[in-house]
Amino acid sequence: MPTESEMFEKGFQNRKRVLGAAHVDKSWANADDFNRPAQRLVTEYCWGEVWGDETIPFRVRSMLNLAMLTAMNQQHELGVHVKGALTNGVSREEIRAVLLQAMVYCGAPAALAAFRTASAAINDWQQDQNKSLIPAAKDE
Repeated sequence: MPTESEMFEKGFQNRKRVLGAAHVDKSWANADDFNRPAQRLVTEYCWGEVWGDETIPFRVRSMLNLAMLTAMNQQHELGVHVKGALTNGVSREEIRAVLLQAMVYCGAPAALAAFRTASAAINDWQQDQNKSLIPAAKDE
């Protein structure tokens, strides 16, 4: 069994892989003495232990998270995980299907809010992807 520091490192890498290095580095850099223990716990156990279990692929975990975050009406985390789902290969159509299923089981208000959040996150993610495709200008 990995030591705590190994599990933290595994979680940190999984977290970066799904959410992007910039997002994770910013979260960790902004952690202070009060909330750093929560960041460490999430990184080690959520991202290291749970996401590190290879029984369920990241792509499927992302879809599960979208449904659960919709059910809990957690819009900020949903937006973060929509971007992660796209990074993990979940298509826009699959995200829509997950949210439609959540609408049936969780209710229209929660799912409508999730659709608004997901639309904005998809647009942000696509803009970030487009920016990374633009070659850097060369000095002439």
